[in-house]
Amino acid sequence: MIMEKIRGIYLNPNAAKIDAAFSPEIKEKLAAQGVCPEVVTDLRSCKKDLSGVEVIFSTWGMPKFTEEDFALLPSLKAVFYAAGTVKGFADPLVAHHVKIVNAVKANAVPVAEYAASQILLANKGFFRNYQGMRQNDPHSFVGNGNYKANVSLLGFGNVARGVARFLKQTDLNLLVYDPYLSDVEATKLGVKKVDLETAFKISSVVSCHLPNIPETERVVTKAHFASMPKNAVFINTGRGASICEDALIEILQERSDLFALLDVTDPEPVAPDSPLRKLTNVILTSHIAGSLNGEIFRMGEFVARDFENYLAGKPMQNEIDPAMLRRMA
Repeated sequence: MIMEKIRGIYLNPNAAKIDAAFSPEIKEKLAAQGVCPEVVTDLRSCKKDLSGVEVIFSTWGMPKFTEEDFALLPSLKAVFYAAGTVKGFADPLVAHHVKIVNAVKANAVPVAEYAASQILLANKGFFRNYQGMRQNDPHSFVGNGNYKANVSLLGFGNVARGVARFLKQTDLNLLVYDPYLSDVEATKLGVKKVDLETAFKISSVVSCHLPNIPETERVVTKAHFASMPKNAVFINTGRGASICEDALIEILQERSDLFALLDVTDPEPVAPDSPLRKLTNVILTSHIAGSLNGEIFRMGEFVARDFENYLAGKPMQNEIDPAMLRRMA
């Protein structure tokens, strides 16, 4: 269906990504609200009149706009991005006063589910026990369990807060390292604020959720890993650049009692000859914690709900605050 007046478009160099993020039901709903069903893969070769386009819907692969692009979209007011980080394309839009809505909170849901489940299994000793059983070890390791165990979350953004919500029904002691979290807010949310050193020294599990910003690059060092209690587990579903990977490898080689569950690394994927691929106290996964397959539809639904707020002239719940971009993942 080609509309005489197009209020919104889907924009992505790969049309299949739009299909993956926006379910048929959501597309039908958006079409009724003036969004052209056909995906624009390249603005400059598009044959449609884009002068009246107010909004863009996109997902992973959203291009970074040039002045020529803005000239083609003189009425553009908002971008609804059915994915997480917007840093790759946000600056020109912000400079042109275009609002940006993303689905980072929706993408945080599966990551939080993944990390919370790993934390619970780690305290039970599942990962070492599994390997021991495969090796026919009659004394396979078992953990201390989850009752009153200390679990530290590094960073307290959307994912870590989701983890905390999942784990509040347990008897775990939840500790948080986050310089931006106030003591008052920590108390309100039922967690205890600690410094980075304490987070590692007293926790049976440390789960990393730090954003990928200059301040967090290589912030977790050899000293932190070396200070972990006997049989502790380090989980990273955040970003590989947050840790000193060589230091982690060194400590894991020295201490077979420690275990690492790494869904992210730096570089990614892990180099073919990396010791991480050979160490028995490491489990690597291929960045699967975030939204996959059918879970991606949640992100399309998420931004579509904010589009309804846009149409109604209401505040959009997930609009990016330009002042917060530097601190965001």
